[in-house]
Amino acid sequence: MIKHIVFFKLKDRSEEGVAATVAVLRNMEGKIPQLLSIEVGADIIHSDRSFDIALVTVVASLDDLQAYQVHPAHKEVIAHINEVKELSIAVDYVI
Repeated sequence: MIKHIVFFKLKDRSEEGVAATVAVLRNMEGKIPQLLSIEVGADIIHSDRSFDIALVTVVASLDDLQAYQVHPAHKEVIAHINEVKELSIAVDYVI
């Protein structure tokens, strides 16, 4: 099993801007067979070091992670994220 975690810092950090991107990320649920689980959360602290959104997904294997990366529903999310993000960071590890 692989856990894939991504943090996003958005250009528009308003409540509405964050909520719109949270909705886009959550929209992947049930559309990508490789995703065994998906969690999306908006930051509640809002400190200088905070990122605005965390995405946590679980897939069964590296092959499934690669299939997720190129899935059409994920590509739609990537297009949105590329428009709204200031910065993103990710980590993938075996669980």
